[in-house]
Amino acid sequence: MHGSNHVSLERVHEIGLAFNRHDIDFIVDSFAEDGVFRNAMGSDGAGNTYRGRKEIRAFFEKLFASSPDIEWRASAEYVSGNHGVAEWHRTATTASGEKQDWLGCDLFTFRDNMIVLKDTYFKIIER
Repeated sequence: MHGSNHVSLERVHEIGLAFNRHDIDFIVDSFAEDGVFRNAMGSDGAGNTYRGRKEIRAFFEKLFASSPDIEWRASAEYVSGNHGVAEWHRTATTASGEKQDWLGCDLFTFRDNMIVLKDTYFKIIER
């Protein structure tokens, strides 16, 4: 295994699989205690920011509850040093019946194989 300054492609892939399983515990446990998730949307220019496992868990619990069919299909994954990138096509149906179809990516920074930053970006496909 690489030192604390490297992350494996397998680690990025297993995190993506956990999102598709809606495995909240695995997702949250993949973040460092001081981990940060920056959502693509929000009133702040960087998107809404969730700090620490408690805030991150609350966000994803709400997301999975409000869009039970949410799915991310990975199109590419990359790693370089302690950084990882996951490109994906996300589909979901909200509780109100809205169909969502997004192309996006997550930019990860890892420390000791744990996520310290997950920064999400996406494009919305209008049909």
